[in-house]
Amino acid sequence: MDKSSKFVITINRELGSGGKTVAKLLAQKLGVPYYDKAHLQSLEDKEGLNENKIEDLKTKKRTWWPDLKRMVELDGGFAVSIYDNLPNYPVREKNDTDEKFRTEQEILEGIVDAESCVVAGRCSFVTFKNHPNHLHIWIQSPMECRVERVMKKKGIASKAEAEKFIKEVDELCDDYAKRHTGVSRYDPRNYDLVISMKDRTEEEAVDLILKYIG
Repeated sequence: MDKSSKFVITINRELGSGGKTVAKLLAQKLGVPYYDKAHLQSLEDKEGLNENKIEDLKTKKRTWWPDLKRMVELDGGFAVSIYDNLPNYPVREKNDTDEKFRTEQEILEGIVDAESCVVAGRCSFVTFKNHPNHLHIWIQSPMECRVERVMKKKGIASKAEAEKFIKEVDELCDDYAKRHTGVSRYDPRNYDLVISMKDRTEEEAVDLILKYIG
């Protein structure tokens, strides 16, 4: 990946691995925007973005994202992440339809066409597998570390309950990827770099990525 040209870094991760924090820190270090599920949901809910509206924007201007981003920022920015306070058990996403998935992919493609960025999740390793300047990263962690982190972050009382929660989320996330892309998010062949967070802080993971990029 060449930092001097427009690039996209995608980070997919296991729940409780610290991968989302790594993605945000990496974006800060590189001086580029960070996008995840909450940003896409905000654009769909607040700005009414759907396939038809995006197609209309495309007919007016090929690179439509910069103008829309300025409008969103002037209007108070993206919504606070509604996903930072998940319930103690995963719930299948409301309106998790093929149309919603296509809308997300259209938004991401518009963003990446306009600017360098770091994208967390959303099957972005598939969306941008043929991007000429990409880096796809998978972040994982041993179950005991994931359990400890999820207990702390979500306020779950027992290890057994946290592990049950993690396994349910793992299954839902992989079902989502397989249903919409036909591939498993756990297949290491999807990624250029696989990082284990065992005995590694988020800052150390970011340093490792930066060294890999060079």
